[in-house]
Amino acid sequence: MKTSRSKYYNASRSSLPFEDGMGKVVAADVTDVQEETAVLVGIITPQQNERKTTEYLDELEFLAETAGARTVKRFTQKMNGPSSITYLGVGKLQEIRQWIEQEEDAERTVSMVIFDDELSAKQLRNIEAELKVKILDRTSLILDIFAMRAQTANAKTQVELAQYRYMLPRLQRLWTHLERQRGGAVGLRGPGETQLEMDRRIILNRMALLKERLRDIDRQKTTQRSNRGRMIRVALVGYTNVGKSTLMNLMAKSDVFAENKLFATLDTTVRKVIVDNLPFLLSDTVGFIRKLPHDLVDSFKSTLDEVREADLLLHVVDISHPDFEDQIQVVEKTLADLGCAEKPSMIIFNKVDAYRWTEKDADDLTPAGKENISLDDLIRTWMTKLSGQCLFISATRKTNYETLRQVLYNKVRELHVQKYPYNDFLFEKYEE
Repeated sequence: MKTSRSKYYNASRSSLPFEDGMGKVVAADVTDVQEETAVLVGIITPQQNERKTTEYLDELEFLAETAGARTVKRFTQKMNGPSSITYLGVGKLQEIRQWIEQEEDAERTVSMVIFDDELSAKQLRNIEAELKVKILDRTSLILDIFAMRAQTANAKTQVELAQYRYMLPRLQRLWTHLERQRGGAVGLRGPGETQLEMDRRIILNRMALLKERLRDIDRQKTTQRSNRGRMIRVALVGYTNVGKSTLMNLMAKSDVFAENKLFATLDTTVRKVIVDNLPFLLSDTVGFIRKLPHDLVDSFKSTLDEVREADLLLHVVDISHPDFEDQIQVVEKTLADLGCAEKPSMIIFNKVDAYRWTEKDADDLTPAGKENISLDDLIRTWMTKLSGQCLFISATRKTNYETLRQVLYNKVRELHVQKYPYNDFLFEKYEE
């Protein structure tokens, strides 16, 4: 059955980018409609224990599902750190290869192997040579989802630039004709220009064009923001799939796309919201995630400028997620990287209706875990920790929604008086 592996391996290469004659690298058409299956791979290190690795692989499986692939197997290995040559140990790679061969002998196709960290060009090349299937890492998977979700010209341009930045150091793996050189004709004999250099030049030229396009978009966005009048700007930030768009739809009575998938929102949406008689601007931004590729942060500068220029950040958290505290840290670190750590902010714990906990037996003397803490105990803990600068709500069931509106009104009014002391900002009494 090794011939079938070769068939799918070659098919994966045929879907790689190629030059279209216009100096633009575009993706080849993929006509295979067969469901894709994925094998997930992660490592357990002294810095990342087994529980944490399992949580990361759970998220990687959700990413794969969002991209359209079904996970059929997971592999993990305990190591001091990833190998710079093959990421995993050679023995573990052989184990994965043998399992893939067994699956294909049973006529069960394995479409791809996805690694939970970003792989270098050397690692990708060596792993692909060993496994003979399509190899993806966490970064390429996230980029694929972004490319699938991008709808507007702005988002598509930002995603394309991030893809090229990811692709550039990996050209030697992507192309199979890099040893070819131009030259040999009369007056052109000699080493000529290698195909790798040509491909790199094409991509660099394309990246320069995309950066110029993004600068134009950035100028347009800046003009749009300057024309919005004297109103406080509030931005919804948070981990991906925590309910920001649902909360946006509830508060602004809008129809922003919301779905139980990762990165449902890529483009920033801004709506005017009126609470009681106070107007302000509310923006819904792209969600963050663990190990978010730096290329995406750089490429989405114009989108994330809404966060940078916001007067108040509403950090939305999925309280029902078992690892929500780590998600909070990821978002706070990303905000610090954006220079927004000192902005006025408030945490909104969403999805209280989905929170589940297990009560310990009276004779169970083992220490209580996170899964044994009731919502009431959690509320008392976090309210104390944040001095009341947090709320617990359900955007879908409108639990504590009126409390949120009142707290938001007080905060926005306080900020507005400070920023625009001579602006008569109050509207006539607004009725729902």
